[in-house]
Formats: sequence, structure tokens, C-alpha cells
Amino acid sequence: MLFESVTAAIGHTPLVRVPLGAAGGVEVHLKLEFQNLYGMKDRVARNIIMEARRRGTLAEGAPIIESSSGTMALGVALVGTSLGHHVHIVTDPRIDRITLAKLRALGCDVHIVAAMTSGGWQSARLELLHRLRAELPGAFWPDQYENPDNPAAYRTLAAELTADLGAFDILVGSVGSGGSLCGTARALKETLPGLTVIGVDSVGSVLFGQPDRPGRRQSGLGNSLLPGNLDRRLIDEVHWLNDREALTATHELARELQMFAGNTSGSVYRIVKHVAAAARPGTRIVGILPDRGDRYVDTIYDDDYWAAQELDALPRSTAPVTIAPRAGEVAESWSRAADIERSERGQRLLFVESNTTGTGMLALGLTREFGLRPVLLTHDPDRYRGLAETGAEVVTCDTNAEAELRRAILGAFRREQIAGITTTSDFYLSTTARLAAWLGLPGSPIEAVARCRDKSRTRERLAGAGVRQPRFAVVTAGQDDAETDARTAGAVARTGLPCVVKPVDDSGSHHVLLCTTPGEAAAQVRLILAEETNVRGQRTAGAALIEEHLAGPEFSVETVNHRGRTHVLGIVEKHLTAAPYFVEHRHVFPAPLSAATADRITDTVRRSLDAVGLTDGAAHTEVRLTPDGPAVIEINGRPAGGMIPELVRLTTGLRMQEQQLRIALGRAPHPVPPPDGFAAIQFLLTGRPGTLSRVDGVEAARAVEGVRQVTVTAVPGQRVQPPRDAYHRLGYVIARGGSAEEATAACAKAHAELNVVIEETS
Repeated sequence: MLFESVTAAIGHTPLVRVPLGAAGGVEVHLKLEFQNLYGMKDRVARNIIMEARRRGTLAEGAPIIESSSGTMALGVALVGTSLGHHVHIVTDPRIDRITLAKLRALGCDVHIVAAMTSGGWQSARLELLHRLRAELPGAFWPDQYENPDNPAAYRTLAAELTADLGAFDILVGSVGSGGSLCGTARALKETLPGLTVIGVDSVGSVLFGQPDRPGRRQSGLGNSLLPGNLDRRLIDEVHWLNDREALTATHELARELQMFAGNTSGSVYRIVKHVAAAARPGTRIVGILPDRGDRYVDTIYDDDYWAAQELDALPRSTAPVTIAPRAGEVAESWSRAADIERSERGQRLLFVESNTTGTGMLALGLTREFGLRPVLLTHDPDRYRGLAETGAEVVTCDTNAEAELRRAILGAFRREQIAGITTTSDFYLSTTARLAAWLGLPGSPIEAVARCRDKSRTRERLAGAGVRQPRFAVVTAGQDDAETDARTAGAVARTGLPCVVKPVDDSGSHHVLLCTTPGEAAAQVRLILAEETNVRGQRTAGAALIEEHLAGPEFSVETVNHRGRTHVLGIVEKHLTAAPYFVEHRHVFPAPLSAATADRITDTVRRSLDAVGLTDGAAHTEVRLTPDGPAVIEINGRPAGGMIPELVRLTTGLRMQEQQLRIALGRAPHPVPPPDGFAAIQFLLTGRPGTLSRVDGVEAARAVEGVRQVTVTAVPGQRVQPPRDAYHRLGYVIARGGSAEEATAACAKAHAELNVVIEETS
């Protein structure tokens, strides 16, 4: 197999079937990760360093500093030096002479701490690492124990296993940083949900509720600290081996299978043999062997070392004893447990910002019904009315800087404390998709979400799939206004007049305008291109979309996708203000349509979602019903705003926010019950600019039969104006009725009771 570079050759390791359990009809396969150039951590080093370079957190030629006494050090040295970075390795006296020789041969600076500190060798190394970082500005720390790019690296290992083997039943792997076993298991369980995962730890490690014994002789597994990447929810059973048992098993691996490996490999082999002997016929087992034996010629494979360390004085068991770590039972020799601490309590569902229509706060409040704690990551908590009532934990950080978001998440939570991540805001969909992928959480593919956020990319994808939509063209800024106007004129010639001009990446009908002349279109394009940041302070895409204006009533189709399957929650009838703006002033749910027409609309939406590639999450798709059939106007990869979820709840009992949260947690959505009646919302608007003094008639509006909510969202003293986008709405009335006519009539009657009092601008 030919590779273009040494880093490209990482992975692709052999999967070997071995004769264990064969007589009982059990298949055992060993994944020889030690066949990487330096070991399994080569995968981690490559993924962490390449991702850091891609994101800009590791500058070209900047130094890299990592704490490791083994294969991670070698992996970082391999990848870092091959890409032109000077590598510093912080280690301790336990480092073997062969690893030390390799690191120095690769040109690394190796820093060896002199003594343990309060947290053992690892804490001593980390203290020195932080001193070095202060001395080397711009230095990058891979931080294998906390960086989610560690477990993410093992998606390639999982893919290799499924490509070579297909389905299997049991995965056995060692646990140190939590990266290899948790990352592999997380990826495999997406397609093998019934997979049993068995972790292998060392006696005296704190990972699974045991007391710390810093003098452990095993390396590569076990830990004196609880690493952020460890996700014990993925692990069904744990085995502990003491030093004698682990090192003896390593000798057995060499004698019995001719594999000269390290103690992590030997420990896994010991547990694989035990599992295979007890497994039912037909069981397929995979064990991951991380490290080779050359590092251990002076320890594991040296009789003098055994004698000096008095390893034979330790107990040695031929079968595990079951212990209860939660009850304080301690492993002294080979032990096992299934009832381990998994942080079931205190798990969080993270929200990256929220919309401001109220449905986002409802979603935060619903989180507790799942037994989870809601967390809002936000730049400005004061933006959200009702936030305090949700009981959400608030983490304030710069949500427009992804690096800051990542630091905030890592600083606040271990991986096993995070159950999911989502958002109800258009502006943070792409960020959330990237964070979900980084953390290995459910979500649609990053590219699919990006296609929906950029309306021009949606158009291109739908065109390729043959979905009906408006003719369109994209305009970017020219060298001057004249060139920009010329580009706009060419776009208008392709789409025809009248046309709709809009930003490719905004929300709430902001800067959406119906233009009837080329001059109007040119002026609107210049307005859009001149706006460098959006309402959330993010840089705009710097492009305008010009579209054919399609005649016909407008609808939105509310859906959730789970593992690629689209579940339709219903169709909403939408009413817009008069041209040239497109502000929604009334919704009705369910839309009063014939079954045949509803089927045509939902079929178009299903094909559209398939085309853009949304697989997991909510979508709010806007459709025009033209004389030639349904045409897609926009696909928004999030739940509907505008209080549409409340209309759905009033008529079906289904809470759209709950459906969204279920998908974010990797759960299937609830079935959609048929609607019972109709619900409508009418928004409060004003026809003149000024300063809001008050809104009269609220109690009279609430007294109207059928009315369920009357809410004023604007506050006295606020500047108001005739509506040009959704941000100019002042409040709403929601009503329910036995027909669409009854619901809208109740809304209209209540709306008529409201009087918006404005102090006009002089």
C-alpha cells in the first residue's frame, strides 16, 4: 500500500483472527495497533495536530509541548517534527531508554521531572509543562487527556474494524486517557448499539472509583487523575489487573501468539482470553492491542527487574473476583465490576445561544424533564427574557469565537457530563454542528448544516437534485459600486423581474426585499454587501442572493430527522405583510390543505432534506405553492421560531422542543399524533415609527373566547417602526378553535382590542 507521507501511513493496522475460543464457536480478533510506526497514539497525535493547524490554534512552525512517558510522546514527535514543529516532551524517570533514544533521534527536547508531586508523576509533569508554556509563547499543548480530538481520532480505527469485520459483539480495550476505548466505542455504537464494551484498568488507578497508588509499574493505562476524555457511560464492564498479572499476561501474549508487545496489549489479551472462554457460541470479540514490546526490554522482559521490584510477591489470580467500587471495595488483584460510577447524575445538555422568540427558553426549561441540567453558553445572558426561570446554568463566553467556546466547555465539564449539544438560533447552527462533531455527539454532518446556513449553497444543492425552486443568482462585491451594479444587472437578467433580494446567511427576513426594477435590486445588493456583521456580531458571508419571485401561498413544513429518516410534524400556513417586505404576521396550524396537496408539499420537503444531507435534527422548510407545484424557498436547520411550536402543542400535544432535544440526545422522536383542532398566532405590529409608550387592551384581548396567550414583547421606551423584518414585531396573540376560521377570527378579535400607543419622532 503506497502512502504519500509518513503521517498518511498512520492507521491501516492489521486485524488478526486468533484461535482463542474457536472450539466453542467464538471468534476472537486482535487489532494490532502497535503496528503503527510508534504505536496507537500515532492516530491521536495526527488528529490533534492536524485539527489544531486547521483551526489556527497551532501556527506554522510553532513549538509543541506534550506530557507523556510513552507512545503519545512518540506520536507527537512523529507528526509534529514531520510538519516542521519543534517538539518538547515532558516526561518522568519511568521513561524507558528506547523511547528516550527515539525522541532524541527525532530532534525533540526531552524534559524529565525529578520527583512526584501531590498527584503523582502526572501532576509533576503538568506543572513543568505549564512553566514551559509560559516560556514559549505560541506553544501548542495537545493535552491528550482533555482534548476531544483524542477520542475523535479513533473514528478511523472504528471504521477499519467495521470495514474488515462488519458487526461484532464485544470490544475490549485498555483505558488511560480515555481516548482510545471511548472514541472507538462511541463511533462503533452509532451502528452497533448492542456492542458490549469492556475496559481494562490497573490496580491502583482512580479511573473507575479506586484509590490512587502512584507507584504503579504499568504504563499506558490507568491514571492518577480523572481525564476529561473518559466517558464511563460507554463502558459496560471494567477489569483491573495488578502489576504482576498484567506483566505476566504480556509474557503469555508473546509465547502463545508470538506478539512482542507492551503491558497494555498484554492486559487486554488476558481479558480477551477470559471473555472468549465464557462467551456464547457465535460471539465475535475484538481486542485492541496498543503498544509494542521494545520499550519494555529493561522492565517487563528483564528477570532482574522482576526480582528488584519483587513482582512475584504480589497476588496473582487466575479468574476475576467481582467487586463493588461504589460500596468502597478495592481491587488488589484481578477484579471486575459492571456497577461503576458513570456520572449518570449531573449530565448536561448544552445550548449554544438561543433564539429570542421565547421557544428557546422553553427548550431550556424542558431539559430537566430528561433528568439533565440545561446549560446556556452565551455572550450576553441579558439578551434572553425568562432565562432565570429556566433554571439553566449559564456559561458566559465569546460564542462567536469557536476556540473560546471549546475552552469554556473543556473548563466546565468532563466529556461524560455532556449528554448533547444543540441550539435554537440560526446564527449558531454551524458552530453547534462543529462542536457536536468535535465532542462525538449526535448531529447532522457539518457540511449539511453549512449548506442550509448559506442559502446559495442550498440553491445549488437543490438544483442538482432537481427540486423545484426559484431561479437564482449570487452577487458578491466588485472592485467598485459600478462593477457590483453590473453583476447585479446580470443576475437580474437571469432571474427576471420582479425579484427577491436577500442576504445568503441572515435570518428573520432581515434585508429581504421584493424589487421591481434593476435599480432597486442594485441598491438592495449594495445595502446587503455593506453590512459586515449580523445582529449577533458575526461576520456576514458578503454575498447577496437574487431570486425569481414566485407567486402563491406560503407554507412551512416542520420536521425532525433521526438517522437520516424524516419525520413530518406538520404544515403551517403563513401570511405575510404586503410587498416589498416579507414579514410573517400570522400563522395557522395545521394548514387547511387537502391531503393530496399536503402530500405534494411534504414529498418536496423530504427530497430537499435528503438533497442537502440533514440527517439528525430539526428543520423548518419554507415552501411556496405555485401553479406548477410546491417550490422550496428556504431550509432552516433548526426548529421553527415565531411561536409555531406553541401552535403545534395546542393542537397535537406534541412539543417540538422536546423532539429537538430527543434528537440532540441521540433518541428517536415521539410519534406525531393527529391534530385536534386548529391554532393561530397573529403578531402585533405598528404602522408608524416612534417610541413605544404602552400597549393598551391586553386584559380585554385575553378575555376573548378561544384566546390562549396575549404577550407583548416590546417594552416602553423602545424604538419601533413599521415591520421590515421579524425583529420589528411587538408581541402576539395565540388562539385555538375547531376550525382554521375560528382560530384566526379569535386572533383578529383579540388583536383588535390591542392599542399600540406611540410617541412619534419629531
